[in-house]
Amino acid sequence: MHKSVILCNIMFSITAMLVLGGALVQQAPQAEAKFVLTPEIRKQTLSELYTALNERYVDESVAKKIVVELKRRDAAGEFEKLDSGPDFAAKLNELMKALVTDAHLRFRFSERPLPKRERPSEPSEEEIKRQAEEMKFINAGFEKVERLRGNVGYLKFNFFASPEDMKRQIASAMGFLANTEALIIDLRENGGGSPAGVRLVCSYLFDEKPVHLNSLYFREGNRTEEFWTLKELDAPRYLDRDVYLLTSKRTGSGAEECSYNLKNLKRATLVGSSTWGGANPGGVVRLSDHFSCFIPVGKAINPITKTNWEGTGVKPDIEVDPAQALSTAHELALKSMISKEKDPAKKADLEGILKGLKVDQSKADKELIALHRAMHVADQILY
Repeated sequence: MHKSVILCNIMFSITAMLVLGGALVQQAPQAEAKFVLTPEIRKQTLSELYTALNERYVDESVAKKIVVELKRRDAAGEFEKLDSGPDFAAKLNELMKALVTDAHLRFRFSERPLPKRERPSEPSEEEIKRQAEEMKFINAGFEKVERLRGNVGYLKFNFFASPEDMKRQIASAMGFLANTEALIIDLRENGGGSPAGVRLVCSYLFDEKPVHLNSLYFREGNRTEEFWTLKELDAPRYLDRDVYLLTSKRTGSGAEECSYNLKNLKRATLVGSSTWGGANPGGVVRLSDHFSCFIPVGKAINPITKTNWEGTGVKPDIEVDPAQALSTAHELALKSMISKEKDPAKKADLEGILKGLKVDQSKADKELIALHRAMHVADQILY
């Protein structure tokens, strides 16, 4: 599978977040002429979009339907008055959304010229080099690993990098968490990423016997690639202990696959809200200097359900406000540990920790209610 094919939430882009945002590249600001969408640019961009959709989109018949409708709208003059890049992008996305349920399919505008590519669907050497630098800067998305009260592990990372980029971080995290008695994995802000990265993380939760996690069907070559857990890992496996995944509407794409895999294999309890709802892998195609499109080239097929989460998201086992998901999962973990504990002294300790956790949460809830009341009073005074 080519590196440009990923399961990635459209709201998440490392390049846009860091390189274009200037977090890594410190340069003196330069005055740039404001982009104007000319008829020539619009015509060229639409032509490239039609070609990319017809050649790459996972469902060929849907691609043809989209292209026919866009051509009809263009011929009717609907795009003629659009001279703004953002307005043009918004219009095309609105039309495509009405034609197909596909959360990943997204037409994009960039005020800055996009890097030149030898092939429109494959990242340039410059993009690859920058991404490698960014991966180091943001630690492959890993934010936090800690031991919560009661010996409950907690791990938070915000995307699934390739195994090459994340293997050191996940191995270090799992080594640190090896002696905990339950594990909470926070995917509430995880936007997705590499299917191989999803496989790597999931593999730590199963023994050496291969487990079929997911399959990806690709239109090109009419082929299906199966993803099974790995036999060899760089840190201890996390076995025979409860695992909880925290989810939200911002849990997207590859993070949804991870959630869907573990839920259907009954290896984790999902706590939070339903996820984003994008299950079709693909990549960004450069259409012109200022426009690109993320085009799905395949679809996920779960070996148990024979379907995926496209358009629906992954529903949690325990539905709570995502803001309360961590405390809820921590409480569930402690209750489960208490129910299994046979040592009276240790059981009493865990019960004390649980009681303290509930008190802390009650205080936090009261503070939040008080804050909301204060804001309401402030609104009345101001308005």
